[in-house]
Amino acid sequence: METTAPAIGMQPVDSSKIHSIGHDAETNTLAVRFKNYKGEATSLYHYSNFTAEDFVALRDAESIGSHFHKQIKPYDKKYPYVKVEAAPAV
Repeated sequence: METTAPAIGMQPVDSSKIHSIGHDAETNTLAVRFKNYKGEATSLYHYSNFTAEDFVALRDAESIGSHFHKQIKPYDKKYPYVKVEAAPAV
């Protein structure tokens, strides 16, 4: 089964709610994998219209989770998103 979602390399981050992030500059797509209450990797989402500069700001933020929840999540018109998978493959 083919998927339209690009395969994006992910990098683990130090955050209580976000497991890892990645960016595809060719498609301006941000990938975010979240954590569950146990700190385990869960859902993967892709956010569109996310520039390399936006990604650097997120990656280098003092708090990645805070930056995400203040600068990205509230702006679903600017950064439309899709849930790519519910949980990582085991």
